[in-house]
Amino acid sequence: MVRYASGSSPLPQLDRRTLLRIMLAGAGVAATGGLAACGGGGSGSGSDSKVVTFGNNLSDQVPKDAITAAVKAFEKNSGGLSVTINTKQHEQYQEQINNYLQGKPDDVLAWFAGYRMRFFADQGLTGDLSDLWGKVGGNYSDALKQASTGSDKKQYFIPFTQYPWGIFYRKSVWQEKGYQTPKTLDELVALATKMKADGLIPIASAGKQGWPLMGTFDQLNFRQNGYQFHVDLLAGKESWQDKKVKDVFDTWKRLLPFHQENALGREWQEAAQTLQQKKSGMYLLGAFVGQQFPDAEKDDLDFFPFPEINPEHGTDTVEAPIDGYMMAKKPANPEGALKLLEYLSSAEPQLAYLKADPTAVATNQTADTSGYNALQKKSAEVIKNAKHITQFLDRDTDPGFASEAATNGLISFIKNPDDVDTVLKGMADQAKNIFK
Repeated sequence: MVRYASGSSPLPQLDRRTLLRIMLAGAGVAATGGLAACGGGGSGSGSDSKVVTFGNNLSDQVPKDAITAAVKAFEKNSGGLSVTINTKQHEQYQEQINNYLQGKPDDVLAWFAGYRMRFFADQGLTGDLSDLWGKVGGNYSDALKQASTGSDKKQYFIPFTQYPWGIFYRKSVWQEKGYQTPKTLDELVALATKMKADGLIPIASAGKQGWPLMGTFDQLNFRQNGYQFHVDLLAGKESWQDKKVKDVFDTWKRLLPFHQENALGREWQEAAQTLQQKKSGMYLLGAFVGQQFPDAEKDDLDFFPFPEINPEHGTDTVEAPIDGYMMAKKPANPEGALKLLEYLSSAEPQLAYLKADPTAVATNQTADTSGYNALQKKSAEVIKNAKHITQFLDRDTDPGFASEAATNGLISFIKNPDDVDTVLKGMADQAKNIFK
């Protein structure tokens, strides 16, 4: 999952991202009682050479238990090393990451591939893992290596798991109602109309923290305008006032009547539970939606990639974020940190994690996938067959733009869908300041 930071915006709903904006702007506000305080690494900390500290952002119970099981397994064959796991609430971890890295971070710490990893590597805040990649590179595809590589062509990231975004549904509900997978936007609208008539919420929706709205924008933009326009827009190379972007929001407005009402007051878990409870027919989210389903019901969960909008681009792009780990710039236990990262690159801990959280897939390409459930097999297939892979809006752009311009702009759009021009002007103005 996600979420980040920095920039300036006249729009409302700044909440947690305003805090991170201050941090990234160099205000020097200490993360009191937060990540900076719990980290065991950092230069000259003099920590026990038999202890490796591990910064964990998986705070929801299911993934927390999963990563704990995977990391604790490392201790059995580590030559006497033990791991101290420092778990921080997921959103706070993202908010405090900048001060965390500049202070005394844990030896090994959770983060995300791509732009989000490069942002801190470019500032010299994370450790160079190029030598380790010389040992473990065979575990990964070229695409995963690229996503782990900084602007200086060195590697700073070890991929662990990956999951796709798509439209999720319960097979039993669809079989009962006779619903068919829509191949086009028109078919999606027709299906949503039918669901509404059947007394279902067609599309579950949550936007309390802003980031789920980003996932919707991503799908609509790369389906309508293609992968290249999408990544160029997020890189500041295209204008948010371009007619192509306005068309995306017009498409979104067409779908809004089918979305669950009052989305801005709802967490993603609550929306996922309406799908689990058979109150909603569909939910556009990452595969982690399955964390809200009891084990006995996980086989009833299925998904399909967002349907085609523009035949020129079809469904060639899939959003499939890569989660993994970095090393502190100056870990207290560098040898232990590299041993733990080497272990995390192997198939064993990834598969151990997936036993407890079977909503993602392993990034190690030698991992035995015979034990995957139906959802994991489909996830792996969808990712493998995609022509283009995106990470997620707030992983694919400047953190300042993501935290304020994008988050607040999308929230403002949901509040007043008829004021798109004002929203896009605000986003475009901020993009000009950020992407200089």
